[in-house]
Amino acid sequence: MTSPSKPALRLRVTAAAEKAARAGHPWIFGDSVREQNRDGQPGELAILYDRRDRFLAIGFFDPDSPIRVRILHAGEPETIDASWLNARIAAAFARRETMFDASTTGYRCANGESDGLPGLVADRYAGTVAVKLYTTAWLPWIGRLVFPNPNVTRTVLRLSRNIQRAAAERFHFRDGQILAGADVREPVVFLENGLRFECDPLRGQKTGFFLDQRENRQAVRRLASGLDLLNVFSFSGGFSLSSAAGGASSALSLDISEHALAAARRNFALNAEIAAVAQCRHETVQADAFEWLKEKANRKFGLAVLDPPSLAKRESEKEEALLAYGRLAAAALARLGPDGVLVACSCSAHVRAPEFFAAVRDAARKSGRAYEEIQTTGHAPDHAATFPEGEYLKAIYMRVR
Repeated sequence: MTSPSKPALRLRVTAAAEKAARAGHPWIFGDSVREQNRDGQPGELAILYDRRDRFLAIGFFDPDSPIRVRILHAGEPETIDASWLNARIAAAFARRETMFDASTTGYRCANGESDGLPGLVADRYAGTVAVKLYTTAWLPWIGRLVFPNPNVTRTVLRLSRNIQRAAAERFHFRDGQILAGADVREPVVFLENGLRFECDPLRGQKTGFFLDQRENRQAVRRLASGLDLLNVFSFSGGFSLSSAAGGASSALSLDISEHALAAARRNFALNAEIAAVAQCRHETVQADAFEWLKEKANRKFGLAVLDPPSLAKRESEKEEALLAYGRLAAAALARLGPDGVLVACSCSAHVRAPEFFAAVRDAARKSGRAYEEIQTTGHAPDHAATFPEGEYLKAIYMRVR
């Protein structure tokens, strides 16, 4: 925030950045800044001007990030303060109020840039909201922010790994800090389409669970009746449990992390009173996915889900990632029996959906088996993306003969 003794932080940017800001893109990169009247501090409001010295946009300044300004508002000038930010947070929360009924208490309440809150996401897990920050720019403001949901009694702060040191040393915040409510003494249990899942909002990946795959888990549930499921990169068994609830005969959860597999077993135990879940044979296997798929060539399944972590964390890794996606799809297709279904997912933002789908389709063609495409999917409504870099999740469903 700006000290009263300092002039407002003023920036001018390149013509390309100016055009992008007018079109609604939420980021200004450091190499796009042409002029700056003084040094700025994290969380200070930076005012962007165009080449004719007219107001262009205003946003959070972050001197430590390649994304130098995260735009909060563009167009006509507005006064940005805590009340303005809280109104925007409230609007994001309100948009989710009619998306879910009582059978789902785990969902995204605020989705960063796509809700006009660049660098901040908020996820609800029953009575807990986990707020994750991807820039230190929010930290000077965090004590005055309100995350409104009448069913929530606890707020947990999560910090992206790259800002944790600065957050501790300069702002005295730590990852997993309780901002409001009681301490977390046991896993938080929430509902997704009537199924109980546990999460660790203090230390778990993302904010504690992969909420973005909820719609795909429900789609797999509808496909699973009577089938044997192979869930590759299973994490805490979301697809496995959903398939069991859908009537799968068996579910194999494959992950390299025993910690994740233990969570999968606990999630099954949480739902043991559901007849279909109790009747499904759940097996957990700790192994490298690529190696296991090669070694278990003779074991066949009726349904295979591939949900790997991001295989391209930067643009330079995209081609290698596409090759890996193709190898995974080919190996999974070889494990499918007649009329088997493959669900292949990617969460790599640097791999665009058409590129990913092409890699999986190419693997299906090279398998020599006839196949039909069932559907492709993208972001769930609570994770809607409004700019290209925000579009990361995609999945393709196909049936092989």
